[in-house]
Amino acid sequence: MKRKKRDAEASAEEGTPKKEQKIVYIDDGSQIADMSATRRHGNVPRQKSTAREKIRTYFAVVKRMLIPMFCTLFAFALVFVIVLAITGNL
Repeated sequence: MKRKKRDAEASAEEGTPKKEQKIVYIDDGSQIADMSATRRHGNVPRQKSTAREKIRTYFAVVKRMLIPMFCTLFAFALVFVIVLAITGNL
């Protein structure tokens, strides 16, 4: 292990340029990305999305929001029932 470190230091001292590491982004489809701030280089025509694609995207986002929304509503209802029970109005 130490020998590799010494070799790396020796090559760095010799002035050999190091290769820049290329960053690779992998999209697993688990997040919805905001791409509004990206810029286009050159005169690349913008692709128009169809109504079917827009509807599919909308319902995919709504489907992901259903479980957190129901959990939040359940928590509010539980707090409401507890408050009613404490005040004696239940």
